[in-house]
Amino acid sequence: MASATATVPRRSDQLAKWGIAIFLVLAIGGLFYVKWFPLFNKAFVAASKHSIGASIVSGTSNAPPAFSFAAAWDYALAYGADIWTAIVLGLLLGSAVQTLVPRDWLLKVLGTSGAKSSTVAALAAVPSMMCTCCSAPVVVGLHRAKAAPGAVMAYWLGNPVLNPATIVFMGFVLGWNWALFRIVIGILLVAGAAIIGNRFSSHDQVPESATRAALAAVDGSQDDGANPFVAWGRNLWRLVIGLIPEYIVIVMVLGAARAFLFPAMSPALGSSILLMLGLAIAGTLFVIPTAGEVPIIQTLLSYGLGAGGAGALMITLPAVSLPSLVMVGRSVPARLLLRIAILVAVTGVVTGLLALALHM
Repeated sequence: MASATATVPRRSDQLAKWGIAIFLVLAIGGLFYVKWFPLFNKAFVAASKHSIGASIVSGTSNAPPAFSFAAAWDYALAYGADIWTAIVLGLLLGSAVQTLVPRDWLLKVLGTSGAKSSTVAALAAVPSMMCTCCSAPVVVGLHRAKAAPGAVMAYWLGNPVLNPATIVFMGFVLGWNWALFRIVIGILLVAGAAIIGNRFSSHDQVPESATRAALAAVDGSQDDGANPFVAWGRNLWRLVIGLIPEYIVIVMVLGAARAFLFPAMSPALGSSILLMLGLAIAGTLFVIPTAGEVPIIQTLLSYGLGAGGAGALMITLPAVSLPSLVMVGRSVPARLLLRIAILVAVTGVVTGLLALALHM
């Protein structure tokens, strides 16, 4: 009996070690294939051509296409072709973080409502380099694994806003003053999101035993007798069926609605506060792939967009979007997400005003 009893912990330890190894290989190998290598090569294109392609919103035109099913379908195809590998990786990592990463370690590193966990999460987001939607499944996974809300928000916004590749593209395409501006505003935005998340969460730490029991009741991933790889597959399926169908629909709706969100650009629009507010709201709602804001701003600047509008779009377009808010809303409380969305929009307006004041 003693021998049989001892075999169970040994088997559990072996599965845990295999789970950690697979998660690390998936994260490092997946990010290299999906993000690091392609974006590294794209940096040379940005340096030589001072462009990374046409605007996904309007192409080379000063205005998006009219509202239609064709506009919706075309945008969904263009957007999907750009992000599909990243969303697959996000789903794999989002389900794996709930089952393959040791819960004790995760709670120790990201489970406290303080600056330490938020800082670690923000630093982890820098090499992740995902857009707001592709990181959403990981955010859902972290929240379900009981990471602190401040750390979860720091990781989520840190991915697109502190993306080093996007900042490099911005430097080569728009100018290094814009790249430095993005770094400063991005750090402030991520810090603000972390503060909001931490204030939203309870200051009282939940006992780890209670956390484990709650998670076991939700998905069974903490059942000592459960195979973590079976739990991984189950969580992956739940993420896919819970997030992807509505995600596709919302992307198509936004693709069709581009004409309402982004006006035909001309110098006559100027840089009024109303324009900055409108663009900040549009940028907060609209969905783009990684670094998509760079060609969008470049195109609009060429048709007369002022520095105020460019500043508003620079921070709001990548930070969050309606699809990512809906995806994350499957787990994260709506009140917290509303505060984050308002923070992003307000930061966009303030960024536009600063861009005007600094003569960007």
